[in-house]
Amino acid sequence: MTEIEKITVSRKHDPQTVVVHDKHDERHQGSVTVPQYQTSLFSFATHAEFDHAAAEEPDRPMYSRGNNPTVQQLEQRLAQLQGGEKARCFASGMAAISTAILAAVRTGDHIVCVSQVYGPTRKLLENFLTKFGVEFTFVDGTSREALWSAVRGNTKLFYLESPTSLLFQLQDLKACAELAKSIGALTYIDNTWATPCFQNPFSLGVNLVLHSTSKFIGGHSDAIGGVAIGSKELIGRINESEYLLLGGVMTPHTASLTMRGLRTLPLRMERFEKNGLLVAEAMEQLPHVLKVHHPGLLSHPQYELGKEQMSGYSSLFAFETDLTVEVIKRWADHLEYFRIGVSWGGYESLVTVPTLPEGYESAAGPVVRLYIGLEDPELLIEDIKQAFEKVT
Repeated sequence: MTEIEKITVSRKHDPQTVVVHDKHDERHQGSVTVPQYQTSLFSFATHAEFDHAAAEEPDRPMYSRGNNPTVQQLEQRLAQLQGGEKARCFASGMAAISTAILAAVRTGDHIVCVSQVYGPTRKLLENFLTKFGVEFTFVDGTSREALWSAVRGNTKLFYLESPTSLLFQLQDLKACAELAKSIGALTYIDNTWATPCFQNPFSLGVNLVLHSTSKFIGGHSDAIGGVAIGSKELIGRINESEYLLLGGVMTPHTASLTMRGLRTLPLRMERFEKNGLLVAEAMEQLPHVLKVHHPGLLSHPQYELGKEQMSGYSSLFAFETDLTVEVIKRWADHLEYFRIGVSWGGYESLVTVPTLPEGYESAAGPVVRLYIGLEDPELLIEDIKQAFEKVT
């Protein structure tokens, strides 16, 4: 093997190479970006060709509600980056989550779900699935004992989110996956916070990985989407039933915008990790900050677990304060380089003072969530300090 061949083999899974490198493709006249196939249907020269495609080629584009070449290109790249066999893109993160969960359970089944899961996911279980006789138990995801004790004879799914997106608690993914496998259940994880760059749940035994592509993957706050990644068998099962019937499909235009963001994801995540840790560490030294919730800090109670199952950290974190909700909201109003907004993953820094839902009783004071964007982190730290000075 030549030296260039050795380098090629060792680096073929380099994340930045995966998202950037495309082989020359004459189907698109050598275009370096895949064109937007803005069409609802794809025709055939003969009916025999149509019949063959319908019977033998499940990925052959026929109608864009099923397959579209622009969307397929994004799906292939996301599956490769995350380390899964196949991916299916959706119109939103919740479309991906809802469809994937519906594909895993039926009337009489039981779901074990972490209590600090994304709010709309919790509502899906509480307000929607209960109408169809699906049972669930919310548990403290940091406790193996709680997860074990929640198991029932009809448990079919473990739904994880690690880290969670408000207090940033972790679950032991390998232990959860082993438990689920031992009882014949599936394990899903919302991996949006860590991204494919910093966490590979498949290596720990998880069956399905979900992302809101609206966040870091898209990266520009201009495209809503979601993706489910897993084995060919599992994605095929989702595709053949719930995906086609519910119709929450990603458009070619959204796929094109998302692919543009994906091209720089590894590079952006390096900067997000650096910025987020610098600001989080500075926050720990400030008055009126009781606790900073960031899994990359030595003070995080699950720091060692995080080091075991993640290779890096994104820039969304939270802190608890001894100020009242009214005062801390005034503090947020005085920030000059943070916008007030609920999402994250773009280039812009954000702040919110959320109302804590069920499952967050452990917080000692009001919780503020900060998303650190691509601005100069020292400038953001000074901005945080000047806002505290104005309200205290």
